[in-house]
Amino acid sequence: MPFQKVQPEKLSTSVVRQIELLILRGILRPGERLPAERELSERLGVSRPSLREAISTLQEKGLLTSRAGAGIFVADVLGSAFSESLVQLFAAHDEAVFDYISFRRDLEGLAAERAARLASDTDLLVIQTVFEKMEAAHPKRNPTDEARLDADFHLAIIEASHNVIMLHMMRSMYQLLREGVFYNRSIMFKQRTTRAEILEQHRAINSALQARDPDAARAAVTAHLDYVEQALSDHKKSRHNEDIAKQRFEHEQSR
Repeated sequence: MPFQKVQPEKLSTSVVRQIELLILRGILRPGERLPAERELSERLGVSRPSLREAISTLQEKGLLTSRAGAGIFVADVLGSAFSESLVQLFAAHDEAVFDYISFRRDLEGLAAERAARLASDTDLLVIQTVFEKMEAAHPKRNPTDEARLDADFHLAIIEASHNVIMLHMMRSMYQLLREGVFYNRSIMFKQRTTRAEILEQHRAINSALQARDPDAARAAVTAHLDYVEQALSDHKKSRHNEDIAKQRFEHEQSR
C-alpha cells in the first residue's frame, strides 16, 4: 500500500512555509523589513533558535536578505525579471512604451475582469480606499503623489484578481515604470484636463468593480489605457513639433 508514516514537521519548516506563502501571495513585498527577531518569534509562536533557522533557510533560497544594522528584508525578487541590458533597451526606444501600454491593456483588462468576479469584499474595500486617496490627492496637485496612487490603484486590482503569477509579473513591470524606464508618469498629471480625465476614468473602473460587473470593469480599464496611449502619443508629437519650431526660430534669428 502506498502509505508512509507521517513525520512531525520541524517548527522552522512551518515558519519557512508561512513566509514563503506571504511572499508568493504578494503580502510581503520586495524590500519590506521583517519585524525584529523577538517580535516575530512571538507572533509566530516559535522559539528564537527555530526562527533563526527558518530565516537562514530563506536567505539561502534568496527570498530574504540581511542588512547590517538594519535587519532582515524581503529580497528584491522582482529585480531579476529583466536583465539590465534589456531594461536599458526598453528605455532607449519609444517603441517599448507603446508595447508596454498594449501589454498592460490586455493583462489589466483580464485582471479587472477576474477581480470583479473573484475579489473578496475586503479586496474591493482596499480598491475603494485607494481610490478615495486619489480623490483626496486631486486638489493638492502633486504629480508625484498622484502617480504613486495611480500605480497603487492598478496593483490593488491585480492583487484582487488572485493570480500570483500575474501579480509578480505586473509588479516587476510597475517597478520599471516607477523608475521611469517606459515613461515619466508625472507628465500626465501636470495638465489640468488630463488629471481630471484620469480621475474620472479611475472612478469608472472602481464603480464597475464595486458593482462586480466584469465586462464593465474590463471596458473601463481598456478605455483608460487607450487614453493613456493617446496622451503619450500627443506628448511625443508635441515634443517633436517643438524641436522643429526651435530650429525655425533659431534660423529666423540668424537671418
